[in-house]
Amino acid sequence: MKPGELRWFKSSYSAGNGGDCVEVADAGTAVFVRDSKRPGEAVLAVPAGQWSAFVRMAARGSRG
Repeated sequence: MKPGELRWFKSSYSAGNGGDCVEVADAGTAVFVRDSKRPGEAVLAVPAGQWSAFVRMAARGSRG
């Protein structure tokens, strides 16, 4: 699946006021990440397992 064929989502923390934000798209085996202000530019592909680990760690925050 190509990045242009994906369904992109903004963070639920995005205020919708045009602030800086990232968007993500789940492609099954990978998660794509892009800058919402520059959707036509570079896209980062992260293996799904690594993305899940990142989200778990981010959810824990400083609680370790």
